[in-house]
Amino acid sequence: MMFAIIGAALAAFIGFGMYKANGLKSLQIVKTVSIKGSKEEVFEMVKYLKNFPKWSPFLAQDPSQKYEVKGIDGKVGAQYHWDGNKGKDIGYQEIVKIDEYKFVGMKCDIQKPFVAKPTFDYSFSETANGIEVKQDFKLESGLVDAFFMWLFGAKAQMEKTNQQGLDLLKKAVESGRD
Repeated sequence: MMFAIIGAALAAFIGFGMYKANGLKSLQIVKTVSIKGSKEEVFEMVKYLKNFPKWSPFLAQDPSQKYEVKGIDGKVGAQYHWDGNKGKDIGYQEIVKIDEYKFVGMKCDIQKPFVAKPTFDYSFSETANGIEVKQDFKLESGLVDAFFMWLFGAKAQMEKTNQQGLDLLKKAVESGRD
């Protein structure tokens, strides 16, 4: 009887988790920030990967992270490679599209701690409050990966990390103006 109850509870938990995970198979997180600075300053802070350490939430979380820029920085094909958390976080991001002062598109290739290929698209527009940067993060996952993302609350952590990155971008541009 006890095993039947435990089995039923486990089946319900897994069933509920798979239902919730189905909604995480295609994940999109959109964040925005307004930055006091010129469109050129803000755009170039994102376009040139050599600037990423100034606003990387990952480097802020792991200051011992090693990184290098490969290719021609600020051009399509440039890559920012990282190796952090004592070899437990490895991957790179690559610029795949640039529309000068309007858009930078990047794809990531994460090898550790899990395999993923998210994209980050940055749009820039002038507003009364400064330059608005919109970050559009997308990640496609299989059902099993999405289940573990649900189980460990990964979406909330990703949202927090993405916002941290935009906050650091704002700080990097605005502190450079002082």
